[in-house]
Amino acid sequence: MTESELTLLSKHVHDARKPLNRISMQAELVKMALNGDVPTERAVEALDKIIASTKACSDSLTTMMTELSDSQPE
Repeated sequence: MTESELTLLSKHVHDARKPLNRISMQAELVKMALNGDVPTERAVEALDKIIASTKACSDSLTTMMTELSDSQPE
C-alpha cells in the first residue's frame, strides 16, 4: 500500500468512526430512557440520530470503497 493510499484509508476510517461514535452515544441515551432515567422523547430523538448516523457511516464506507477501487492500477 502506497503512502497516498494509506492516507486516504486513514481519512475514510476516521470519517466512518465519527458516526459510529455518535451511534454509541445515542444508544446509551435510549438505554437510559428504557431505564426511566431520561424522558421517552429523548429516546425517540436518539433513535432518529442513530438512523441518520448509520446512513452517514454507510455512505462513508461506500465512498471509501469507491475511492480505493479507483486508486488501484488497471
